[in-house]
Amino acid sequence: MKILAVDDDRDIVEVIKIILEDEGYEVSTLTSGIDVLKVVASMRPDLILLDVMLGGMDGRDICRQIKTHKLFKNIPVVMISASHNLQNLLKQPGSPNDFISKPFDIDRLVKTVKAQLVA
Repeated sequence: MKILAVDDDRDIVEVIKIILEDEGYEVSTLTSGIDVLKVVASMRPDLILLDVMLGGMDGRDICRQIKTHKLFKNIPVVMISASHNLQNLLKQPGSPNDFISKPFDIDRLVKTVKAQLVA
């Protein structure tokens, strides 16, 4: 299973990569939201982990673009944010499938990824 992790903090994407590769996933990372759609088109990930604030870009906008794109709309997107008040985000059109708060618990990350990949 292929996972794309997008966060402007290099340390966070490296931690995510290590944790999820240890679980047997193939993980690619981006530290900018600029080329997300191009990478999704070429990589065809099974899951996308996407930070809300991406150095001047809003991950929620990127999520909406993914979720409304005819080829990508079925790819699960899990938003990652330091804000703990994203529950209402899950109810809007083009919304992510789930979210994880930073700092994230390793077990919560793994459980959320597994749950989205079997859904």
